[in-house]
Parts: sequence; structure tokens; C-alpha cells
Amino acid sequence: MKQLLLVRHAKSSWANPGQADFDRPLNERGHKDAPIMAKRVLERGITIDLIISSNAVRALTTATYFATENGIATTDIVQHDFLYHAPPERFAKAIVQIRDEINTAAIFAHNPGITDFVNQLTATQIDDMPTCAVFAISIHTTSWKNWATAKKEILLVEWPKQV
Repeated sequence: MKQLLLVRHAKSSWANPGQADFDRPLNERGHKDAPIMAKRVLERGITIDLIISSNAVRALTTATYFATENGIATTDIVQHDFLYHAPPERFAKAIVQIRDEINTAAIFAHNPGITDFVNQLTATQIDDMPTCAVFAISIHTTSWKNWATAKKEILLVEWPKQV
């Protein structure tokens, strides 16, 4: 059994209108929400073994909060430039690269691709993954290479404003 978390980056700052989208940092709310959501995932009994992130600043910063909460060194976060504004098929590309000894992986990315990918995974339809939303599934497989055809069950769908 494997577990996969899909996490949209936390709320980003638009304080500098001339700043490149890729370089936008988290705003105050994003810095508040990310550690809260990281703790909430742990409270639900989900411990992350591997973190994969878009290398955009806002996604990577969000991933760092989850890494810290799970005792993962920030230098161990796997960064993929192909996850920046990725269409759904790029998430699949990241998943099949996960080593089989990893039981729980989390991918940090952006809308609209992350919402589109989530909606392909199960019969659940989500209109829009809010910032810092976490969608977690269990995958009935022992190998990440077989994730696409394996049975999937929703474990968790949460975002900061729910509580």
C-alpha cells in the first residue's frame, strides 16, 4: 500500500507586481497556513517519507514547512522544474520516478494542473484546490510504477479555511 499527497502551494504574495510569477514568495497567510496544514496531516496519522516539489519559490517554501514537520531535510526535497504549472501528465511522470521503498510521497505544485490531476484520480470532483489544500489517497500497490492502474481510496481532503 502506498500513500500519495497532492498539495497546492500556500497563499502567495502579489506585493511586487513586477516580480516574475516563478519567484513569488508566500504572503503572511501562506506562512501561517503551511505549518498548520503540515501539522494537521501528521495529526491524521500520515507521515511523509518523500517530498517532491515544483521549484517555484511558493511551492518549494510550502514544501519546506511540510519537510520540517516530518523530519525531512530541506536538501532532500526533490525539485522538478516540470511541475511548475504542470498539466496532469507531468504529475504521473514524477510519481513513476519514486523509489518503491518510499511508502508515502507528497507532491507540491500549482493550479490548474493539480486540481485537474486530483480530478483524474478518483470519482471525486473538486472545482478548485484552494491554496495549501491537501488531497491524499491510498494506492493499492507495492510499486509506484503501477500506481495508475491500482485501486485508489481517498484518505484526506482538507484546506486551511475548513477548520
